[in-house]
Amino acid sequence: MDLGLEGKVAIVTGAGGGIGRGIALEFAKAGARVVINDIGVSLGGTGERSSAPAEETKAMIEALGGEAIISSESVSEWASARRTVEMALDGFGRVDAVVNNAGILRDVIFHKMDPADWEAVINVHLNGSFYMSRAAAEPFRAQGSGAFVHMTSTSGLIGNFGQANYSAAKMGIVGLSKSIALDMARFGVRSNCVAPFAWSRMTNSIPANTPEEKARVERMKRMTPETNAPLVVFLASAAAEGVTAQIFAARLNELFLFSQTRPVRSVHSADGWTPGLIAELALPALRPAFAAVERSGDVFAWDPI
Repeated sequence: MDLGLEGKVAIVTGAGGGIGRGIALEFAKAGARVVINDIGVSLGGTGERSSAPAEETKAMIEALGGEAIISSESVSEWASARRTVEMALDGFGRVDAVVNNAGILRDVIFHKMDPADWEAVINVHLNGSFYMSRAAAEPFRAQGSGAFVHMTSTSGLIGNFGQANYSAAKMGIVGLSKSIALDMARFGVRSNCVAPFAWSRMTNSIPANTPEEKARVERMKRMTPETNAPLVVFLASAAAEGVTAQIFAARLNELFLFSQTRPVRSVHSADGWTPGLIAELALPALRPAFAAVERSGDVFAWDPI
């Protein structure tokens, strides 16, 4: 099926490796020209910048017969994000899709989390997604089309230990995506989220000490980063016309559509409520509908297929 991506231009952040590289290559295979955005730092966002990861992705795209340019600008700064979009316009004359994939991890249990670790993760994931999207909003609005695909995570949608910063950022991205979908629908712009599953440098720090942990890691290794790319590229293509404000997930050969927050049960008191009445009447009525305190692994408890 023709996805309508021939000659289109996609910006993929964090495209120097892992999921981002897989997405960039999938765009190239579909005929799109790619802006590879990556600063080449460590998983925690520290260390010297390196162009090597982005250069490797560029070489792989060119080996496929595709076109790509590199942006080494940080997504976590407004001026830098704008320069990446300007680079796409200067180099290719347009921009048709933005994939907000760049991310770092600073995992630590909440009561020991340093504010600097909170701020760093929020800046890259949430602020970065806003900055890149806001910068691309202007050409999208002018041309009357465009697609955003933002990476969320089941760590936010469901929950996980030691990731308050990451989980909060990823849930914030869901709200950002929905707002973009609402505000920019009249300009023909779509916005969706994908929660990817993959074994990459963002997951290979998972402990593998016990037999159970080792078995889990082996299962996860089957989920290679590129298995997420087809869904992302589809959502950025003309084939996804009318698909917006949704949350999807890709897990090896499985695709999921997530529910979104809606009221599930209500209680009413004609004379209003007091704290005591809530404890006596409302709580027993509402408690059966409470969401369980679960982690992503508790919900996705079966092996990837």
